Amino acid sequence: MAEEAKAKGNAAFAAGNFNEAVEHFSEAIKLSPTNHVLYSNRSAAYASLHQYDKALEDGQRTVELKPDWSKGYSRLGAAFVGLGRFDDAISAYKKGLDIDPNNDALKSGLADAESASLSRAQSPFGDMFQGPEMWAKLTADPATRTYLQQPDFVRMMQDVQKNPSNLNLYLKDQRVMEALGVLLNVKIRTPSSAAEENVEVPEPQPDRKRPAEAEPVREPEPEAMEVTDEEREARERKAQAQKEKEAGNAAYKKKDFETAIAHYSKAIELDDTDISFLTNRAAVYLETGQYEECIKDCDKAVERGRELRSDFKMIARALTRKGTALVKMVKCSKDYDLAIETFQKALTEHRNPDTLKKLNEAEKAKKELEQQEHFDPKIADEEREKGNECFKQQKYPEAVKHYTEALRRNPKDPKAYSNRAACYTKLAALPEGLKDAEKCIELDPTFSKGYTRKGAIQFFMKEYDKALETYQEGLKHDPNNQELLDGVRRCVEQISKASHGDISPEELKERQAKAMQDPEIQKILTDPVMGQVLMDLQENPQAAQQHLKNPGVMNKFQKLVSAGIVQVK
Repeated sequence: MAEEAKAKGNAAFAAGNFNEAVEHFSEAIKLSPTNHVLYSNRSAAYASLHQYDKALEDGQRTVELKPDWSKGYSRLGAAFVGLGRFDDAISAYKKGLDIDPNNDALKSGLADAESASLSRAQSPFGDMFQGPEMWAKLTADPATRTYLQQPDFVRMMQDVQKNPSNLNLYLKDQRVMEALGVLLNVKIRTPSSAAEENVEVPEPQPDRKRPAEAEPVREPEPEAMEVTDEEREARERKAQAQKEKEAGNAAYKKKDFETAIAHYSKAIELDDTDISFLTNRAAVYLETGQYEECIKDCDKAVERGRELRSDFKMIARALTRKGTALVKMVKCSKDYDLAIETFQKALTEHRNPDTLKKLNEAEKAKKELEQQEHFDPKIADEEREKGNECFKQQKYPEAVKHYTEALRRNPKDPKAYSNRAACYTKLAALPEGLKDAEKCIELDPTFSKGYTRKGAIQFFMKEYDKALETYQEGLKHDPNNQELLDGVRRCVEQISKASHGDISPEELKERQAKAMQDPEIQKILTDPVMGQVLMDLQENPQAAQQHLKNPGVMNKFQKLVSAGIVQVK
């Protein structure tokens, strides 16, 4: 139950439904209160909701439960950063790196925390952007509250929170200007705010005034903060990179793959902070059969994405694309292992139905290829003969091993299934033996041994009615088979005893209890027509005889008699 709630929480988190994710993780914690992973996941959900105090509590609980788990310190550090406690965050990340020195997420978190700590010391705004107070103020204001539903605005404010000096990059965005005013407790007028207040923005008028009319006092416009040449150049390069990406997309749709690669490569040169350029170029390489180049780009995208803390869906996309390329390069069954592992990693990032489908297809293809690689009828016959020798010597476990190897070498051999079914019967592994006997019949419906094996197992399981049907089916293919004829005789004797009450009460009770578990018997007993027939047998035998003239009703009645449910005196 806890795992089910956890899975629901992960799915909600992946869909961006963080409140729902918190509910599911909380439910899982109630069921498994010592599972450190659940606290870690809920901490991440709280952090996504900017509830950093709760994220901190869960992060601390995670570390308390599993002190040697590096991700716990990552959660702890993220919560401290959200609260503006950068020194504590730095300490948490360093503790995590003591445990796992090569953890990219911890390295990136430490770098961000150190950068944010330095920026706060140098920033003219002090602690204005730090801690949950910033989000509380933005939520309290009616204008900025609506902006918090817009992902691009939230990303900008998160970036400014991490590094206040980055504010200069976003001052042209009117939403950021309004947010700045809310945080400074200053009313900053923007065209959008004027519209919201139904204030008409006056058009420029000719310089005509009434003599006695005073010049209205104009509110001073906020001065734009100075943007450095380096920052301006960075923004221009990002914009140019996006244009190159769009051009690459257009060329890809036209199947002009060389041009598409050129545009994506240019975009990568201009901006290395957007891994979609790499995944798009990887898609072109995949389309053109350049699988090794595709894999290289996907690996770069994953590595860079983890450094940048990119959207997990983008990382999952890169891994899925890599797995697809690996499948294309398969030469033997073992080559599927890396592809399957890559698809599984992609699903841990984001459970995408397409990725899951590719994983299932890869696992199925691997199994089929393994069968082809091991297919050798000659070795299969040799292994079956070895199994026969062991069977004669009553070494049934060893015989099973040889028959299993024979089937691995030739999975279409009905004799091997029949022989292994006989071994399982000797070992009292009746369900396994029944499965092998049914597979034997499926492969060769005319092979009498399959029916004798299946009937014998059903007889041992005291399912005499089913055993009788099996023997009768076998006689259709081999009417003179003595084993099948003997099987019919034994089943009829047992059914006759049960129907006339010639068995002990304990055995009758056991047989009836077993029959009641049979879905077919349950269906017959819930049939309204059969219910009436059984009632008529007790109260109105003549009416019951009329019902039994119907072949379908008679067949169902015989099944109840055979199962010991109905006794005929």
